[in-house]
Amino acid sequence: MDGGLETISVSLPAVITTDLRLNEPRYVTLPNIMKAKKKQLDIVKPEDLGVDVKPRLKTLKVTEPAKRGAGVKVPDVATLVQKLKTEAKVI
Repeated sequence: MDGGLETISVSLPAVITTDLRLNEPRYVTLPNIMKAKKKQLDIVKPEDLGVDVKPRLKTLKVTEPAKRGAGVKVPDVATLVQKLKTEAKVI
């Protein structure tokens, strides 16, 4: 989820999916807006379709991500490489 971490509990086996376009905004064109104004809306209640709308998910915990620490400026590339090797241990 945006700006945090969501923890859920599900019974196994379970399938959880996402889409590549999860956070891509979709822009509506003007002709489609005009078509939508003329479109008739049919209102259907869930009971008419025999659908149970009771919530089946329970959110156990939502936490914010940890705050980032302050950065460090280094005078040159050699110092940067040295810090990456010794302190961060990423090289």
